Amino acid sequence: MNHRTFLLLLATTLAVGPLVISQANAADYVQDAGTLGFRSAFQGQAFDGVLPGFQATLAFDPAAPEQARLDVLIPLAQASTDDPDRDTTLQTGDFFDVANHGQARYRASGFQATGEGRWRTEGTLELRGVQQVVPLEFSLEGEAPLVLTGQATLSRLAFGVGGGDWADTSVIPDQVSVSTRVEFVPAS
Repeated sequence: MNHRTFLLLLATTLAVGPLVISQANAADYVQDAGTLGFRSAFQGQAFDGVLPGFQATLAFDPAAPEQARLDVLIPLAQASTDDPDRDTTLQTGDFFDVANHGQARYRASGFQATGEGRWRTEGTLELRGVQQVVPLEFSLEGEAPLVLTGQATLSRLAFGVGGGDWADTSVIPDQVSVSTRVEFVPAS
């Protein structure tokens, strides 16, 4: 390599360097650990449930939150409320209908800052073949791991969950609270 080629290569590297560094701020993350829960009630008695086995990925650059992406796959067959009868009922066609819709999916793109470390996104939840926008309010803290802690509220009836005889909101409220805490690590 002659001196002129070396200087051209060095100048190109220096000119492109900031672009590479800028792109390095954007990071793809995979879930390392997490919990996904929900809260509802039956005949006035509140109960909590969990959805184990979900998997989440995140692409996030704090300098470009409008380009962020969150994708969560949620298997429904293992939903648990610590009540075997209720858990069995959740699997039926009246509720999650796992025979025909074994998983739900939440996809969001673009985050809006709502305060220091606080964010909001309007993602689409697909559940029982129905797609509805569900806003998610969340915080992002830490680095390794990056921890997302969030809350959402959704209408179960908008997704056909607990329809028919179960649609009476004096028996089961329409609004279901969802909470999550996910630890993300950089994707390999």
